[in-house]
Amino acid sequence: MFLPSLGRLEQTRLSLNKEDVYLSRYTDRVTRETREATAALLREHGLRVTPQRRAIWSVFEGGAAGHLSADEVLRRARRELPELSRATVYNALGELVAAGLLQALDGRGSQLYDANVASHHHFRCRSCKRLYDVHPAGVERLQLGESGFRVEETRVVFEGTCPEC
Repeated sequence: MFLPSLGRLEQTRLSLNKEDVYLSRYTDRVTRETREATAALLREHGLRVTPQRRAIWSVFEGGAAGHLSADEVLRRARRELPELSRATVYNALGELVAAGLLQALDGRGSQLYDANVASHHHFRCRSCKRLYDVHPAGVERLQLGESGFRVEETRVVFEGTCPEC
């Protein structure tokens, strides 16, 4: 009776190993596709594809990164490329902003970078200093009272206390 149980245990282990192999192949394919998409995006915007730019852009992929300082980008990108230097991060961030892939924002003490380059507005919490994307109603109707100005862009930053604080 003990031997059949051992046999089932080995079969389970074997099937888990097959799943691990399957997941590994899937992860490799997704990683390869992501790397190819990153390379195409960088080239599309006139940037040379380098391991450093790939690592830095990977921090922002998917849009979930939020608003990051250069130091936070450096910390996260070093997970992929440990030898990455601070100067390279600052230079690459400037190039990504100039290419239109990132937006630079005033972060109260340090510049923040946002992969959401579409026109949008922000809310800054005075307590935790966090910056949130917001979509206020009626902003498109804002007008200047004076004439002669040509408005090219409108950025609204609300300040106050966020729900978490």
